[in-house]
Order: sequence, then structure tokens, then C-alpha cells
Amino acid sequence: MMALGHCLGGWCDVLESVSSNTIKEAKEETGLDVKPVRIIAVQDRNKHNKPIFAYGICKVFVLCELIGGEFTPNIETTEIGYFSLDNLPNVSEDKSNREQIKMCFEAYKDENWSVKFD
Repeated sequence: MMALGHCLGGWCDVLESVSSNTIKEAKEETGLDVKPVRIIAVQDRNKHNKPIFAYGICKVFVLCELIGGEFTPNIETTEIGYFSLDNLPNVSEDKSNREQIKMCFEAYKDENWSVKFD
């Protein structure tokens, strides 16, 4: 089983690195503490998600290790859960679609994963 934190997302704030922003977003959206382990992919959002936006967004998928914390419901996240790939709930595919979630599962299982980018 793998955690699906909706595949957490957030704008990278000024003066934040990808790593520090990943830690911050996970904490803000779930209350959980994570350690970024490796980058899974860097994708052009408009090539992989619908609807197409009038501006570009670069999405960075980061594999993280859960190191602590406790889920806290908040304005962005009302609940979390752990799901197998074949038992995913409906997700907001404009943010992270099933193909992207499958990619994250594959990267989790593959120690020799090569970063995907376009």
C-alpha cells in the first residue's frame, strides 16, 4: 500500500526549494512530517492534465518518506487515506490523474527509477 495524499500539491513559495516546499506543503495540508527522498518526475501540466490552462505550470512529483506528525483536518484536506492502485477513490484529475498516480506507485517500487521529464 502507498499513501495517496491526493498527491499533495502547492505553489512553490519564494525562497523555498523543491525539497523545503514539499515538506511545508505536506505539513500544511495533512499535519504529517515527510522527508523528500527523490524526484519522480517533472511534467508540463498542460501536457498531462485537463483542462488546459492559459499559463504554464511545471509539476514536480516527489517521493517522500513519512517520518511523523498526525493528520489534522484543515481548509484544504478533510481526510486522508491509504489506497492500493486498484482501489483508488475518485480523484480530481485536473490536479493528478490516474496515469500520474500509477507513475508514483511504479517509482515507489523501483529503486532504479529514472526521473521522467518533458
